[in-house]
Amino acid sequence: MQLNRSALWSVVALCAFAVTFDGYDLVVYGTTVPSLLADWHIGPAQAGAIGSYALIGMLVGALLVGTVTDLLGRRRILVLCMVWFSFCTALCAVAPNPEVFGLLRFVAGIGLGGLMPTAAALVIEYAPGGKHNLTYAMMQSGYAVGGILASTLAIPVIPALGWQVMYLIGAAPVLAVPFALRWLPESLEYLVLRGRTEQAAALATRLGVEVPVISVPEKRNWLTALRELAAPGYRLGTVLLWLASFSSLLMVYGMNTWLPQIMRQADFPLGSALSFLLVFNLGSIIGSVIGGRAADLLGSKPVVAVSFLLAVLSIALLATRPSTVAIYVLAGIAGYGTIGTTNLLNVFVTRYYPPTSRAVGIGWSLGVGRLGAILGPVLGGLVLASGASYVWNFYLFAAVAVIGLVATGLVPVARRAPAGIRLREQTS
Repeated sequence: MQLNRSALWSVVALCAFAVTFDGYDLVVYGTTVPSLLADWHIGPAQAGAIGSYALIGMLVGALLVGTVTDLLGRRRILVLCMVWFSFCTALCAVAPNPEVFGLLRFVAGIGLGGLMPTAAALVIEYAPGGKHNLTYAMMQSGYAVGGILASTLAIPVIPALGWQVMYLIGAAPVLAVPFALRWLPESLEYLVLRGRTEQAAALATRLGVEVPVISVPEKRNWLTALRELAAPGYRLGTVLLWLASFSSLLMVYGMNTWLPQIMRQADFPLGSALSFLLVFNLGSIIGSVIGGRAADLLGSKPVVAVSFLLAVLSIALLATRPSTVAIYVLAGIAGYGTIGTTNLLNVFVTRYYPPTSRAVGIGWSLGVGRLGAILGPVLGGLVLASGASYVWNFYLFAAVAVIGLVATGLVPVARRAPAGIRLREQTS
């Protein structure tokens, strides 16, 4: 019996669609910041603080959902997060003032924070053996597609219809809920961990895979899975991976939030400044697929380290104010060095831990990383508000990339990661 590829691609496609609007949300605030500054008469520092509210919600969501998803089920949590985020994002369009807008962004962030680790754990589980990075990169490319969608739509939509429409578009994930309920399978690892072996066997037969064999302690709860992250053999790696995640997400959210405004300070018109954001996200898609295949062949650690190095070089070179063509090229490389690095790092983290703590591991890594995501917009806003040259934002983000590079290089060799779900032997 061969692997039911339609089921595999259902997982990848549905998770990619959900993650697309995580990426959309990442960029949409950056595209609307110039309009919010004008409409609500707020300064860059306040705008940066508002941008961090959604990220604080993501921190809460990642830590909470990443901890309980292996208790409630990855499929159920993913659908719930999609509904939650869609509803709250739509409400942002009718916010009467910055305070209510910020509160709604925080609440929406809780749903977004739970979405990413759940999608990551589900896709890595069902990825074919030897193609975990590539499969995940293909799914996670939806993140950058969302960024491209936001930056592309913003150019005609905001001047013609207003910034509010951008948040109504961001509620689209709810449209995929019926398809997810119909086609998205539950995690086999979750079913086995919960002792639902008959249901796991029936699902495995339908998908054409084997039931994963997982050694589970008799007494197990969410705290047990959390303790595994600090167990001997994982402790140092956990801390270093958290630091790498912190660095990568600080760059991702800082650059996506402030790149249009930084380029406007460099005397580029709004449309041109937004086009740099589009190239930034497009570069992450191309780079993630290439990097994902390279990571499957060479291992995650060296490829993630090289990705951080590319971020250091490209962002630092942007500060030299090169030609417009060079800026576009560097922006694309920087997109891979930031967003692409985060994508590959998530696979590294997810496969670093055993199945019993996989969702908790990526959930807490992304949760700690959200601290960096929160600081990114705030620090960028403070630099701009200080009156310093725009190039200091580039220096800041390049320095953060150096920290991520060092942390990745120091991660000890992980315990042998469990193999992916195996194919059944073909029968006549």
